[in-house]
Amino acid sequence: MRVRHLQVSDFRSWQHADLDLEAGASVLVGANGQGKTNLVEAIGYVATLGSHRVASDQPLVRHGCARAIIRAAVVNDGRELTVELEITPGKANRARINRGPVPRTRDVLGILRTVLFAPEDLALVRGDPGERRRFLDDLLVLRAPRYAGVRADYEKVLRQRNALLKSAASNRRARRADPEAVSTLDVWDNHLAEHGAQLLAARLDLVADLAPRVAAAYAGVAPESRPVHIAYRSQIEETLPPGYGKPDGERADIEVVADALLARMALRRDAELERGVSLVGPQRDELDLVLGEAPAKGYASHGESWSFALALRLASYELLKDEGSEPVLVLDDVFAELDRRRRQRLAEVAVGAEQVLVTAAVAEDVPGELSGARYSVADGEVRRV
Repeated sequence: MRVRHLQVSDFRSWQHADLDLEAGASVLVGANGQGKTNLVEAIGYVATLGSHRVASDQPLVRHGCARAIIRAAVVNDGRELTVELEITPGKANRARINRGPVPRTRDVLGILRTVLFAPEDLALVRGDPGERRRFLDDLLVLRAPRYAGVRADYEKVLRQRNALLKSAASNRRARRADPEAVSTLDVWDNHLAEHGAQLLAARLDLVADLAPRVAAAYAGVAPESRPVHIAYRSQIEETLPPGYGKPDGERADIEVVADALLARMALRRDAELERGVSLVGPQRDELDLVLGEAPAKGYASHGESWSFALALRLASYELLKDEGSEPVLVLDDVFAELDRRRRQRLAEVAVGAEQVLVTAAVAEDVPGELSGARYSVADGEVRRV
């Protein structure tokens, strides 16, 4: 899989950019603030419909413009598809495939798969649990695009259930009886369990498949360090059969997970009504990152944190590749952050990729193994050198 051509209009700092890309390594070199990261961000947006840098679409549109356009020609197994995305903050984004409109923007998911490693990834280790949940869910969508719909459905149900709980909590504090709200909550419990079980079960299976790859990747990047492992932690884990979410363990059963969610919600009903928010569900779960016997967050050194973040991305790349759909590997301004050994390990993986896109402020930061096509990014222009 590779991107053959990228074109953006009014995206971030770019009024217009047009870029032909080749298989193998392509290195975009430019000083900070020249827009090289914006170009690989556009490629990542095609793959995920989101940015690795910001949570909303508004910053993606060039200041003073109403919308941004991204077009990418993607080649996969000899077949080329052109994806066009129109990003309009405050309105529904629109998508086209080979110039034909599609009913939903998320219908383009799966055409391009990318694994991106960037300085922001340090938050996977040092940040809040939401960073790690997002990592899992983004990887789920890359693995199977239908999970974009599963996640959207779950988030919609969660918002509606939280609104009902907030209203019920307000009535309780005012000492107003509201039996209708409680009976309606039973209905939303079932909806939350139904959609939440699909997401949670998929996360459990993903972590089971990812865990040995993370351990191996970390050992390769930091062989002198303590071993690492990852594990999925949920409020319902004590009610699940042994082995769920573990390598070589039993695959998660959606009905079993749904029943466990319903049982946990029943136990937490009074607390939810008191606080006015959902306290059970995958939005409360955590991906534990463990270094030796201690949590990586708070105990890992700066170098160990970088190694763990890199291992998570390399493991993601290997998982997608092993499942038959090699993603485009994007390395955004990371070589300057790594020591010689970590640079070398990352280069060894990258050089074997069908396509790897690298950004760097200084060309000398990029290992010689990635001496493919070079592009200069400066003064609002990108050109082959």
